[in-house]
Amino acid sequence: MIDVTSASVWRSVAGRPITDELLEWPPDLFALTDVILEHSEAYRFASSPPAGAGWPPGRLPGWHRAVVDAGRAWSAWVEDRNGAVPDLLAEEWGVLLEGTEASLERLAEGGEWRLCEALLTLHAIADEACAGLGVAADSSDGRGCIYRARARELLARTGSLARLRSRSIRVLPKVRTPPSGTSLRSLSRYACVRVPGLDAQWHKVPARPRDRPRARHANFLLLPWPLRVRQTDFRPLEGSVDRLAREPFGLFEFAPAEKLDLDLVDRMLLASIDEVGSVDHVMLPESAVDEREINKLEALLDAHGVTGLTTGVRSRPEQSRRLSYNWVHTGVSTGEQWWHIRQNKHHRWSLDETQVYQYHLGGALHPHIRWWEAMEAPRRSVQFVDIGDGVTIVFLVCEDLARIDDVAELIRSVGPTLVITPLLDGPQLTSRWAARYASVLADDPGSAVLTLSSFGMVQRSRPGGRAASPVVALWKDPARGVREIPLEGGAQGIVLTVCVDRAIRRSCDGRVPIENGTELFDVSVHQVRAANVGSGSLDSLAETPEAPVLETNELTILTSWAEAAAEALALAPERIEALLDDARRGAAWRSALGIVELSRQLSDAIEAIGQVVRATRSGDGQPTLEAVLLGIRDGPPGQHGLDGLVCRVLRSALEYRAGRAEEGG
Repeated sequence: MIDVTSASVWRSVAGRPITDELLEWPPDLFALTDVILEHSEAYRFASSPPAGAGWPPGRLPGWHRAVVDAGRAWSAWVEDRNGAVPDLLAEEWGVLLEGTEASLERLAEGGEWRLCEALLTLHAIADEACAGLGVAADSSDGRGCIYRARARELLARTGSLARLRSRSIRVLPKVRTPPSGTSLRSLSRYACVRVPGLDAQWHKVPARPRDRPRARHANFLLLPWPLRVRQTDFRPLEGSVDRLAREPFGLFEFAPAEKLDLDLVDRMLLASIDEVGSVDHVMLPESAVDEREINKLEALLDAHGVTGLTTGVRSRPEQSRRLSYNWVHTGVSTGEQWWHIRQNKHHRWSLDETQVYQYHLGGALHPHIRWWEAMEAPRRSVQFVDIGDGVTIVFLVCEDLARIDDVAELIRSVGPTLVITPLLDGPQLTSRWAARYASVLADDPGSAVLTLSSFGMVQRSRPGGRAASPVVALWKDPARGVREIPLEGGAQGIVLTVCVDRAIRRSCDGRVPIENGTELFDVSVHQVRAANVGSGSLDSLAETPEAPVLETNELTILTSWAEAAAEALALAPERIEALLDDARRGAAWRSALGIVELSRQLSDAIEAIGQVVRATRSGDGQPTLEAVLLGIRDGPPGQHGLDGLVCRVLRSALEYRAGRAEEGG
């Protein structure tokens, strides 16, 4: 019988041998150590070492400080590879190379203890070298700022921080670490590994700067619409019923007669702004908006200064014999342009006899037939959206929240700050399914979860003759627990104020906790009744928005380089010229990492960052963050097109970095 070894496991997962090439890129080494620790279960020795051994290693009394220092020094080495890698990294790497043919069974038993020490130490060093690859504020000094910018562009292009085949193994930023537990997910605080090939995409979309002082809260306007759902809004798809099956089934469509009322949206925004001062984000439930209504809705939101939209979208198939799609539309405004991100629904809704009775749909859908939602089931992909301030959001549509599958494991590994789930469901009570699954994510990894259902659908849910409940939304966070959010009589929407605060990152491998994460918690709920008179802006709304100056993934790359420039200006101004040169079109590192060259438009945008930064230099002095930020704020007003976008993106990155500096981050 052939022994399973570290070398054979790695080859089966990554399709390559264990060589010194892995030292060239920290996420690659992180993937290697994570895979071996998982397959051998040796990760458990970080909290429960075998008899006669101890952790951290007694021969390294300053292990915690040593792995952090080695990770930062390695990040700086990656940029130009001058000199040697850090001594601790080289020493532990040598031990791993000598033990690649050791049996994984011996590792699992703790028999190869020196090799276990090397694996755990290398995993921690690589994790520290991944700090800042996802959220810019993770890094506490400027060393490695060019390497981090390269990694963010690689992530935007491939959906992975590693140079390995992303369909085989994927390394992603970690946003939150589970607050307790000793699983492999608890062993790292900046990166995570997922295999095999579930697709993931990472977006960075900066909201446009506001004139008000830098806020640590956001106001969400929840519109639980349609406010009325009729039985006739559900209808069988013609020719879809198979009554000859042992368990008859058919397909149904949801097509609400109640259309989106933009005048009511306008008056709701006026009332909400009167109550709380501003609205940052508007959210509607699953299938609340027809695809053709999005542009005018976003134009209206823009007129009221709203920078974010999340809504469930329904579409009609463009071709016969094709089913519709069901997805979450996320729009983020940077001032002139709305940037769109689409999270498809992966699982069809199934209405059985109990649910047909519960929602009183028997006149439209026969209760003795299992009804499946008439929607296409696309390949699974998860969209992570970094909106700045350390906040990363992921979106799940209705049924996707309840599926314990690869998507759920991916989300638990990354640990987004907020999980938003639009639903077409009954009341969002703590006793029902959505609250149970929200609790799982709030407990581990500690994400906040927000669900929202249509008030019309909530009112239809009257199982067993019970009275209808007004609870349309549910908020769950690890700090304050769960809150049911009702829609009170006469109200058409709700404003939820959410606060942002620092959070502690932990790892169960012996590193000291560090307060450089972000958490959300709710602080207030306001019932909103529409203003009597609208703003008068509906007549001037543009039917068709201007064509985007960049693609959405190109905006992510532009934002990543703006973050890198802000980091260099704040912490390593002597590196700013080297960074700007590295960002340019034609830089050799892109072909070395196997990623495509910049488009001409994106190249011009990145060149514009350099022009803005260099314009603040006086004499031989280095530009400073404060000077560049002042120059942008005092620059020519009303910039449009690509130049305007660059200034807004760079200003957002600079203000964020300046704010973290004021807070001591």
